[in-house]
Amino acid sequence: MTTTSRSGRYARFLGLAVAIVFGVCVVGWLPTRRLAGVGGVPAMVAGCAISLVSAALAGGLLIVVGGETPEARMRRAFLAMVVRLAVVVALGMAAALSGELARQPLLFWIGAVYVALLPLEVKLAIL
Repeated sequence: MTTTSRSGRYARFLGLAVAIVFGVCVVGWLPTRRLAGVGGVPAMVAGCAISLVSAALAGGLLIVVGGETPEARMRRAFLAMVVRLAVVVALGMAAALSGELARQPLLFWIGAVYVALLPLEVKLAIL
């Protein structure tokens, strides 16, 4: 696979991921504001950003690490999954323990967007 096609795949992945996160934020803004108050909206944005960053890093690994054989692709996908989870846990803990954001909406939106972006990562891993 050439560098151009790899970078193109990653650009499409990031574009779709940003679009999904933006759509989720638009749909979730009003319910979050009503249920968690005004302080819930920054927590929602932070949670969405944390999941987006973790997906972007995992997607980058899926593009950079070679996967010529099925076994190599499985190792690559597992590595990306572990890195994504580690980034979400580290950034999520830092944000939750900072005391600057409402914890419940933060953790809810980290999980919701994490799950929403999984199909994109799987598609990137198998192609």
